[in-house]
Amino acid sequence: MSLATRTIARTAARAPVLGAAPNGARNMATLREIELRLKSVRNIEKITKSMKMIASTKLSKATRAMQQGKRYGEANKEIFQTATTEEPAKRKLFIVISSDKGLCGGIHSSVTKYTRRTLADSTKVDSDSPIMIIGDKSKAQLSRVVSGNIAMTFNQIGRDIPTFADAAGVADLIVKSGVQYDSVAIVYNKFVSSISYEAGVVEVLNENGLKNSPGFKVYEMEDDVTRDLAEFSLANAVYAALVEAHACEQSARRNAMDNASKNATDMIGTLQMQYNRGRQAAITNELVDIITGASAL
Repeated sequence: MSLATRTIARTAARAPVLGAAPNGARNMATLREIELRLKSVRNIEKITKSMKMIASTKLSKATRAMQQGKRYGEANKEIFQTATTEEPAKRKLFIVISSDKGLCGGIHSSVTKYTRRTLADSTKVDSDSPIMIIGDKSKAQLSRVVSGNIAMTFNQIGRDIPTFADAAGVADLIVKSGVQYDSVAIVYNKFVSSISYEAGVVEVLNENGLKNSPGFKVYEMEDDVTRDLAEFSLANAVYAALVEAHACEQSARRNAMDNASKNATDMIGTLQMQYNRGRQAAITNELVDIITGASAL
């Protein structure tokens, strides 16, 4: 068999059968899939970059509000440094502060884990201590574990920068709820730095705790004054915790969107390289077929 005959036979063997997929169809399908995925990842990158810019703008406002809100917390510290009880409270009311929104990493899980660990330690608090939750994220997490302890939940608070009116409304509902407790433990995210947060807790005494504290017994105050002071101190502490938790949330969301944008950029580079290699391989195969067919003829 001559060289030309063998070449024609190999070309005929590689020729597509009637009804079969054309040669290189698998490569073209793969290129099409990569192209669609590239388009999706580019769209995701645009979204994450936009969300990062929005979170950065909100973070600057939230940071200023946090600095102002800390003054309320400092005033509370001065009050409760004087008001100390002889025995630590066993039945505490936990106010867990989170938010209704996600896409900010595991920042909501930190306050949830802290609450669960504290409730599990029977030497510190009663296991049936009531819980009130601000935000749907921690509500969903705690409902799976300690649903029997949840006395009240709040949402739609902190969609924008929290105000003292929001904190006062929460404090008023807590006082009117009729839940029995010895003290209040506000669990929130404490702002350490722009990339670091930790679960913090603020202790607030109720009306009876203020009356029985040695520092307040030396003063002769009416019951209405003590009651108003206890409610106002609770609203102060809730407000200070709300604004600081809001700043942590915005900072965490900005960092999460920044990391997502970087991952999307790396994925785009990898997919673009795969697409270029696949496209070049398809072109090379087509050129080989053309040259082989031309040589056979």
